[in-house]
Amino acid sequence: MPMLTDRYDQALVYASQLHRTQIRKGSGVPYVAHLISVSALALEHGADEDEAIAALLHDAIEDCGAEVRGPIQERFGARVLAIVEGCTDAEEQPKPAWLSRKQTYLTHLPEADRSVLLVSASDKLHNMRSILTDLRTVGDEVWSRFKAGKPGSLWYYRSLVESYRRSGKVPAALLAELEEAVATLETRVAHRAAPHPAVPEGLPPAALVAG
Repeated sequence: MPMLTDRYDQALVYASQLHRTQIRKGSGVPYVAHLISVSALALEHGADEDEAIAALLHDAIEDCGAEVRGPIQERFGARVLAIVEGCTDAEEQPKPAWLSRKQTYLTHLPEADRSVLLVSASDKLHNMRSILTDLRTVGDEVWSRFKAGKPGSLWYYRSLVESYRRSGKVPAALLAELEEAVATLETRVAHRAAPHPAVPEGLPPAALVAG
């Protein structure tokens, strides 16, 4: 049996339909490009078909609401849905405050299963690559795209690396790529990675309120 089947093709179409009107923050790139990239990274680091499909759909609940749970399970099965749920940091609207959402997500990661961690880390690696690319293109303007600004973003990605490491379940090569990307970003913005605070300093007010 081929590693990828018609289920993957169907998931790609479904993900494109769900996110068709979305673009990446500030860049204008169709959002589906991110989903395809995350799925590709997951496959490069050993994903099976369920994990690759979940990578395509990892933002579906967060961006489209709880009503997509049923269609995801019906079309792709309970395991895919469970992985997507594990990658979701909020589904209610308005969303809880940025800081509380991220702290909850970070706390959950070390106990998450390998499939969730594979997709989550692939997602964060692609996000980090995109930030680095945009930083080269537009400079510090890139931080205006993020609710937590520069201090919160740097804190979050360094915290993610530490949470993934504590889990002991993220593929070593994937974790190494993510850590290298985070270190590169810290170097470019002259940010000292350690000591690492439990709560980021200098957060803009928007990161502390729901919405």
